[in-house]
Amino acid sequence: MILPGSTLGLVGGGQLGRMFAIAARRMGYRVHTFEPSPEGPAGQVSDREFNNSYDDVEALQTFAASVDVITFEFENIPAHVLQTLAAITPVHPNWNVLYVCQNREREKLFLRDHHYPHAEFAVVRSAGELKEAVQRIGTPSVLKTADFGYDGKGQKKLKDSVDAEALWREFNMPAGVLEKWVEFDCELSVVCARSASGQIETFPVSENIHTNHILDFSIVPARLPEKIQLEAQNLASKIAEDLNVVGLLAVEFFLTKEGKLIVNELAPRPHNSGHYSFDACVTSQFEQQLRAVCGLPLGSTRLLSPVVMVNILGDAWSQGTPNFAGVLSEPDTKLHLYGKSEAKAGRKMGHFCVLGSEIEETLARAEKLKELL
Repeated sequence: MILPGSTLGLVGGGQLGRMFAIAARRMGYRVHTFEPSPEGPAGQVSDREFNNSYDDVEALQTFAASVDVITFEFENIPAHVLQTLAAITPVHPNWNVLYVCQNREREKLFLRDHHYPHAEFAVVRSAGELKEAVQRIGTPSVLKTADFGYDGKGQKKLKDSVDAEALWREFNMPAGVLEKWVEFDCELSVVCARSASGQIETFPVSENIHTNHILDFSIVPARLPEKIQLEAQNLASKIAEDLNVVGLLAVEFFLTKEGKLIVNELAPRPHNSGHYSFDACVTSQFEQQLRAVCGLPLGSTRLLSPVVMVNILGDAWSQGTPNFAGVLSEPDTKLHLYGKSEAKAGRKMGHFCVLGSEIEETLARAEKLKELL
């Protein structure tokens, strides 16, 4: 058990790490961050920041020796980095969880092998394999990169006729995953925490609205039948068990027009759709991550208030500083900015949460406040 006063190691320096570090410091822990780029959001609130390449084995070893336990905040970390660190200091979740979840091919094969509901798919490594996959799966379908895809990046929707040779040249990747297009009524997600002892706690289901493939609103409680929500939480818990996660696992789902849940993606870390928990749950997803990796009892995930989380993208700075005063004129609003130095279109710069007593009215207020930005 890693008790308060110890030092936590964090690999990755983005906003998820920043909020983890805030939760850790509030509980009396020190935080060391390993992030190749200086002045990252997490480094700004850490006790020490290592700005070294992931190929710098000596720096990784020094970092590992300086902390009592290590976790990470995003998937685009070479799995061998976690193996190097784990030879010195415990790492949670373990490197194999990252290895599965950071690659769509391995992730889809895991879901298929463990009989979780997923879209029909095919792994393709050539124009010929792509042509065969399109003939079998049909269109519409989606061609996705096997690695390094998020917020809709590395994806192309295929419609009607497909020139496999031309598409493969344009795709220009060694491997891809072709998925059957899912007609869905809504998107939802569950953040699940699991401890080394096997204790599991799931957060309330988040109903998610995306714009241009980027999360726009998260609505909690989700406006979905209780049966569907319980099924999503149970699936997330079972996946966390099968992956042997110690830490957090976020599971994104589609709910089809026939009322079936389809697992879309897995993320072994805090999740954008779980940010509402910082303000609206007894225990935030970030504190829960800390509890899980430190071997502490998991906290209550009880929802204290209906809440709507709204992402703030760099687009909001297009005409100068956004109208934060207008957003904060609503007394039940909580603003979170990530400390990023440059606002770019589509870049996540912060979020705000609107608390309320009834979800439809809370959503209406959140939509109006977003317009003020």
